[in-house]
Amino acid sequence: MSLIDIEALRATPLKRDPYDYFVVPGFVKGEALDKVIADFPRIDSTGSIPPSELDIKGAFDRLLKEMDGPEFRKAIEEKFGLDLSSRPTMFTVRGNCARSNGKIHTDTESKIITVLLYLNQDWEANGGRLRILRSGTDLNDAAEEVSPNGGTLLVFRRSDNSWHGHEPFEGPRRAIQMNWVRDEAVVEREQKRHRFTMLLKRLNPFGGVAARAS
Repeated sequence: MSLIDIEALRATPLKRDPYDYFVVPGFVKGEALDKVIADFPRIDSTGSIPPSELDIKGAFDRLLKEMDGPEFRKAIEEKFGLDLSSRPTMFTVRGNCARSNGKIHTDTESKIITVLLYLNQDWEANGGRLRILRSGTDLNDAAEEVSPNGGTLLVFRRSDNSWHGHEPFEGPRRAIQMNWVRDEAVVEREQKRHRFTMLLKRLNPFGGVAARAS
């Protein structure tokens, strides 16, 4: 049985204001969400971590493979009118959020599509809720706010105006980020950068590294 709800994704309309995106609540839900959260890898630090640096197993491993599979890719291609068959994918995992995270950004030009899957059961905090923004200067000028819980999926087409960010939050905030990127060189460069950031945090756990987070 699949862990993800492809039919719910296909039934969700693409929004175009202020840029191309859509949100699917409960993309992973119920017993499937419970299993994925139970197998979520232990992460003690903040920041984005490549799966290769984590203990990936069980339902969490199955989830990554389904997201990297042809059915999910086809559904995304249909939604955005793109051919992604020749584009590589890149995954990172986040387990914790620092107060410095969430600054407004668009994602780098090397990314084509950004996928965010939130794996928190509940979310009571005001901070940490991702906002789809109309500008790069006003966090309150939002088209939509997405709570990072309940297996919610957010997907958007990266552009020069794909602004997003969130109010400060510090604490556990589990998420998978997946991107289709332009070429393999992007994957190698970004994975190397994330590993280097991890090393800095291990060497100086109290110093902090300024970061943007989705």
